[in-house]
Amino acid sequence: MNTVWRIIQERGGLRPGLSVSIENEPWMRLAIEVLAEPGPDGHGVVSVAHYGKQNSDLMRDPEMLFEVVDTSGSVKFRPFYFRNDYVGVEQWSRHLDESGTRICNPRLTRELEGFAVVWDRNLKEQGFLRVCK
Repeated sequence: MNTVWRIIQERGGLRPGLSVSIENEPWMRLAIEVLAEPGPDGHGVVSVAHYGKQNSDLMRDPEMLFEVVDTSGSVKFRPFYFRNDYVGVEQWSRHLDESGTRICNPRLTRELEGFAVVWDRNLKEQGFLRVCK
């Protein structure tokens, strides 16, 4: 999610409460939020979502949650949640159950990682970073 990371840096860096909303016609609005609660592995969380409307309701198409992991100065976005309201899909590849045990689905994690690469490339090609500046 290099494009998302660059947008976050343009807006002052990774800090809880950061909220970025980018209108970029003809594409759906892009929202990036840094959440206060940590993810399933204890790292900071970034929500990335496209929002549309259906019957006056905001619809995520999609929303993904990522843990942001800083390893030796290199930032990695690790997806753990996917939601698309238009098709009624909600998936967790990593989460904590009621007892605090981490549940992990490696296959879904790989699928989400692959989707994130394509989505990030699309965000770059669609000019969201350029519009953000």
